Amino acid sequence: MKLSDLDVRSIDRIVEMAWEDRTPFGAIETQFGLQEKEVIALMRKEMKHSSFKMWRKRVTGRKTKHLAKRDFIEGRFRCKEQK
Repeated sequence: MKLSDLDVRSIDRIVEMAWEDRTPFGAIETQFGLQEKEVIALMRKEMKHSSFKMWRKRVTGRKTKHLAKRDFIEGRFRCKEQK
């Protein structure tokens, strides 16, 4: 799915998922077809500059945002809206 094809509800959900520390980028890709770099571009577009900088600083290198870096599977929260 392209960024230009997203409706307002989908954009809101992607931003919500990206903001959550324990929701990996892989879950966003599975549900919406957006790769990490596309999620970052969307967040940059949808957020204030200062909020985007704070979010990027928080998620950069965070193990919970990348499935390959996570050392746990148990206890993973899955929203009922997430596929």
